[in-house]
Order: sequence, then C-alpha cells, then structure tokens
Amino acid sequence: MLKEFKSFIMTGNVIEFAVAVIMAGAVGAVVNGFVADIVMPIVGMFTGGVDFAALKYVLSPEVKDAAGAITSPENAVRYGAWINTIVSLIVVGFVMFLIIKAYGKMKKPAEAPAPSGPSQEELLTQIRDLLKK
Repeated sequence: MLKEFKSFIMTGNVIEFAVAVIMAGAVGAVVNGFVADIVMPIVGMFTGGVDFAALKYVLSPEVKDAAGAITSPENAVRYGAWINTIVSLIVVGFVMFLIIKAYGKMKKPAEAPAPSGPSQEELLTQIRDLLKK
C-alpha cells in the first residue's frame, strides 16, 4: 500500500498540481495586495475619498458596560468589504485573461496539416476509369 501511495504521489500530475496550488496562493496574495493597496485607494479617490472596506449598515450597535468593555459586539452588514471582493474578482479575472493570452502567444503555433492527396474513393474512381479505357 505504501508503494502504491508513493507511485501515486510521485506521478507528474500530482506534483504539477501541488506546484500550481502553491503558485495560485502566491499569485492570489499579490493580486489581493494590488487590489487593496493600489486599486481601491484610486477608486476611493474618484468616489470622494470613500474607504469601501469601512462601508457598512449597522443592524445593532455595540453595547459597552460602565467600564468601557464591549458586552455585545456590533452587528452590521459590511457591504463595503463585498464591493472590495467584487473589484478583486474583476482584477483577478483580468490578470488571468492576460496570463492566458500571453501563454497563447508563447505557445508554438500549430503546424498546418500536410496537404492531403485524393481520397480513397477518388483514387478508386480513377483506377476504374483507367481500366475501362
């Protein structure tokens, strides 16, 4: 059983998949940082300095006791974080589009199929016609 597991793990597909998952996590972190640190401040500037991450609709405010400790946390719908997620999805989709497009350009163009000769039926028809003569 250990040999079977070793042969399964050491196949190229599993190792390539593992590398792809690790790279996807790294690329995801880079894209999320790009969105949070570069794109969203620019979008916020065009919307009057609004920080989308802070936008929320408070359903019930937090409750504090006399000492100032929070006894009941705030209950809010954080729609600004959802907007950030949507913008992140759009940016990730665009980056993936660019990566796939670049990969397609780097990929060796497919060779044109060799010109095919006459089909088998056409050859048989020619032979029949020659035999008739």
